Amino acid sequence: MTPHVSTRATLGSLALAIAMPCAQAQSQSQAIPDAPTVVVTAARAAQNAGDVLADYTLISADDIARSNQQSVIDLLQAQRGIEVARNGGPGTSASVFIRGADSKQTIVLVDGVRIGSSTSGAANWSALSLANIDHIEIIYGPLSTMYGADAIGGVVQVFTKRGKGARNVTMSAFAGGGSDTTRTVNAAVSGKAERLAYALSAGRERAAGFSATKPDNYFYNPDNDGYTRTSASAQLGFDVARGHEVGALFLHSRLEAQFDNGATYDARSREVLENVALYSNNRISERWSSRVQLTRAADKSGNDGSAAPSGKSQIDTVQTGASWQNDIAFGSDTLQVLAERRIEKVLASSTPQLAGERSTNSLAASYQLKRGAYLASASARHDDSSQYGSKATGALALGYRISPALQLGASAGTSFRAPTFNELYYPGYGVAANKPEHGKNAEAGIHFDNGATQLSAVHFSNRVSDLLVYAAVCPVEAATHPYGCSYNINKGVLGGTSVAAATQLGSFALSSSFDWQNPRDDTTGKLLARRARQHARAGVDYGAGPFTAGVEVVASGKRFNDAANRTVLGGYALLNLNARYAFSRDWSALLRVDNVNNKHYELARTYATAGIKVFAGVRYAMQ
Repeated sequence: MTPHVSTRATLGSLALAIAMPCAQAQSQSQAIPDAPTVVVTAARAAQNAGDVLADYTLISADDIARSNQQSVIDLLQAQRGIEVARNGGPGTSASVFIRGADSKQTIVLVDGVRIGSSTSGAANWSALSLANIDHIEIIYGPLSTMYGADAIGGVVQVFTKRGKGARNVTMSAFAGGGSDTTRTVNAAVSGKAERLAYALSAGRERAAGFSATKPDNYFYNPDNDGYTRTSASAQLGFDVARGHEVGALFLHSRLEAQFDNGATYDARSREVLENVALYSNNRISERWSSRVQLTRAADKSGNDGSAAPSGKSQIDTVQTGASWQNDIAFGSDTLQVLAERRIEKVLASSTPQLAGERSTNSLAASYQLKRGAYLASASARHDDSSQYGSKATGALALGYRISPALQLGASAGTSFRAPTFNELYYPGYGVAANKPEHGKNAEAGIHFDNGATQLSAVHFSNRVSDLLVYAAVCPVEAATHPYGCSYNINKGVLGGTSVAAATQLGSFALSSSFDWQNPRDDTTGKLLARRARQHARAGVDYGAGPFTAGVEVVASGKRFNDAANRTVLGGYALLNLNARYAFSRDWSALLRVDNVNNKHYELARTYATAGIKVFAGVRYAMQ
């Protein structure tokens, strides 16, 4: 069955694409009791869905289970406002584009801990395992006032499994397999014993894969490019006293994958994600909640190419952070004050020119206001970087409920992205004079939800000055840049309209979304690479007793593989099917068939994608 994704835009952006029940979320400022319509990421604190001043999508734990997906990238590809690109199969590098923004213009958080590489500027999506994930929040539009640099296109926050308030133990396990010799096993246990809440999960995935490249790729190798991914996560929370909790978060994921680097080489990569966080949630008074958090996130990327032309390489990013967040209630309003420090350190034994460190000190404040049918928020932030200096950002959002079912909203905000270490320092590619990008976004939307039917539309325009784009022939210092370069252009535009609809007709649930956009280099008028003007999704789900089934179509228009718009990536439409049968209270069997029409398509030029794929498994979930 296709995922019943809860999406909502209220005031600041408004767009709801399929409003279904949401899962419990954990606040970054305090632990949240079970609440089916709570969103955390938009305001860095738990909010009821009707009060969220941002366009968002929430993928709940039930949505993930019903989707039968086995990959985070495949799950995201079916979401409104999102496109993906991948250099081959599930173990290869992948990019996520939100509202036409580059993957470097999106912040990714895991339980409030920022992840990603300071050299590539993007999160390693392929190394994230879906087995450890409880639910996901996607916030569309700029959020630099909340999270600082790089939140131009949006923020994606992944929440790992967490012990709930119930004292009884909850356990789950899964085993499955399918095409390309795919094998998956995972298990999780969570619960609460007296004052201690705990959750542990672990999983392993393995596949023989298929050739990552096509014959016309310069590095083509006809062998299969498989992968092995192992992962584990843990959360512990201890109630020291009423209103006071301390805890720790942990995530480890390791991906070992093959990739093509020449006809006679079996090149292999090793990607490791390691997250650790310690926190203290304290209710100082009835109106004042405080959260202190210390974090460390490592993104380790290497390849073993001792026989390959590229040789061995190892480039690691370690981000450490400290934050102090205070939420103070004034009646129905909330004032938030935040101070934080982040240090990025790059270790590059294979490319010493990249090794370095930069730190950012930040102060931010926001105010959330509720007055009857009116909602508003205002926020401002100051970031001071040791590398690129001081940056100030601000945002304002307004909303009005015409009726309980109909809402209008509008917002405006600024954002920025820091150049990556690669864009600055990589030998033969980096340009030390590159400047940060600056975004100015405005949007407005309308949302209707009467409980049975949901309709929404949101229009946005995000103008990015000093946009960094890649050129194969570098126009800056061309003689010293044989690999091309990323350089600042005058302006880029990320604009478009997103519409969605969903309704329930007896045992059938119907849902759809459509995105029109024009992400372009405003200097040349060319489309930004690997982003389409139109992409869409439609699904029909059926449920009767223990049996559920669904059909889904994910489609995209043509794209260009390059900034010059010379190499076309054709449009595609993928037909996916899935089904589930619960043969007892705790046991169920699932089946998923992707790309039923066996569509041959490309997400990146000369890189292969899977044909028809079948996956089946058995899940145990103690209720």
